[in-house]
Amino acid sequence: MNIAIYTLTSQLHNEVAVDAATSEFLNSLGIKHEFAGSDFKTYGGHDLELIYVRTGGTEGLFKELLPRMLRQSKQPFYLLTNGKSNSLAASMEILSYLRQQGLRGEILHGSPAYMRERIATLQQVGKAMRELNGCRLGVIGEPSDWLIASRTKYRTVLDRLGIEIVSIDMNELLMLINRIPTDMPSELSAQAPTDAIRQSLTGAERIYEALRLIVEGYDLQGFTLRCFDLLSSVHNTGCLALARFNSQGIVAGCEGDIPAMISMKISQAVSGKTGFQANPAHIDPETGEMIFAHCTIPFNMVERFELDTHFESGIGVGIRGFMHPGPVTIFKASGSMDRHFAEEGELIENQSKPDLCRTQQLIRLNDKKAAMYFLTNPIGNHHIVMQGHHKKVLDEIL
Repeated sequence: MNIAIYTLTSQLHNEVAVDAATSEFLNSLGIKHEFAGSDFKTYGGHDLELIYVRTGGTEGLFKELLPRMLRQSKQPFYLLTNGKSNSLAASMEILSYLRQQGLRGEILHGSPAYMRERIATLQQVGKAMRELNGCRLGVIGEPSDWLIASRTKYRTVLDRLGIEIVSIDMNELLMLINRIPTDMPSELSAQAPTDAIRQSLTGAERIYEALRLIVEGYDLQGFTLRCFDLLSSVHNTGCLALARFNSQGIVAGCEGDIPAMISMKISQAVSGKTGFQANPAHIDPETGEMIFAHCTIPFNMVERFELDTHFESGIGVGIRGFMHPGPVTIFKASGSMDRHFAEEGELIENQSKPDLCRTQQLIRLNDKKAAMYFLTNPIGNHHIVMQGHHKKVLDEIL
């Protein structure tokens, strides 16, 4: 754990007694940390900074240090206290002052088990936020016309998450595709089930190469693509390219859906994988069972995959991925960053129905009542399927 602990101590208290109590308290937490003491020079350089308020009478000292801490970090202020020597009272005064200044903070106080678990969660949040800060995500082409409820406030995303969003003209991608050799080989040719899909692989590889040039040229950590424009312009799809980029750690979203792209980047920062962008295709509000489907999925999320055509158009190359059944989290953040959905569940099985997008997952939500969110107050249509349970950390981030 990349955690640092800083201390606030009143000069009125006995240093030897305070040090003894400090050692006992920190040992009881059992967390790996860097003990920085009263030296705040490195504040802001860790996944999580804890300010251990060791005694009362430290409120003025904190106020003096606050401008420096604000320059060095955008983290909330986490005040650690064992309750001895009026430390809890001082922490409450400090937190009240922070609230008056419009700043975020929390007092970490309770049993060692509670604090240990809380600190572990906050460290995960801090690690994710550090990964998001300074990230550049591209929007290649405008969002698809049907995404009427999926607009995004770029400035809010930058202020909240540190993510910069860059607009890139679709014509730039099309020009790059035209420059890529038309005989691009594909290592997947042997897996093509039909000659038509085998022939389409060359075009799919050209799309990937052109997108790779854009990613490198704009120094992007991810992008979303107005992919349906490719159907008419190059008679192919971006499904293969998106599956490959996502498995390589470059967030790659469909249909120019910016909130979905941001949600995928958050998913990656939390879980290490970008997640599966998909549409809910069927919902049973009585059981909490849902089918999510789309024509691409990151290769590093599946046990195996098959090549098919893109569902709606019947052309190009689509991906039918089979993910291992087990715990999942369904997640979506709004483009205005004012709300989100995160609910845990289980992947029951993968399906291969002919009337849906190629990758299909039957998922049962742990809280079946949560299925009503999709029918009463959804955040757009696309949602992100993450492997594992991550609701606690996602809720903290947003």
